[in-house]
Amino acid sequence: MKATWNDAVLAESDDTVVVEGNHYFPPDSLNDDYFEESDHRTTCPWKGKAHHYDLVENGDRAENAAWYYPDPSDAASEIEDHVAFYTSQVEVTE
Repeated sequence: MKATWNDAVLAESDDTVVVEGNHYFPPDSLNDDYFEESDHRTTCPWKGKAHHYDLVENGDRAENAAWYYPDPSDAASEIEDHVAFYTSQVEVTE
């Protein structure tokens, strides 16, 4: 799987975890050059509290376009620190 935005490859992996139709990319598959921590948080009733990233590249910014669970519930432990993307902003393809 590959995640791209503005022609930049954000992440690429053959080992994503699919939860609720979203591909969660392992941390070592990310291109850190494009990620900036966001203060935005959301809560999923069964996964826990999600932290978000803004994407930045050549002056462009996509706010809160990616998220991850640093401390997920036991039921979602397989996605700990894995990153998923809002497909309305990021293209995720095989």
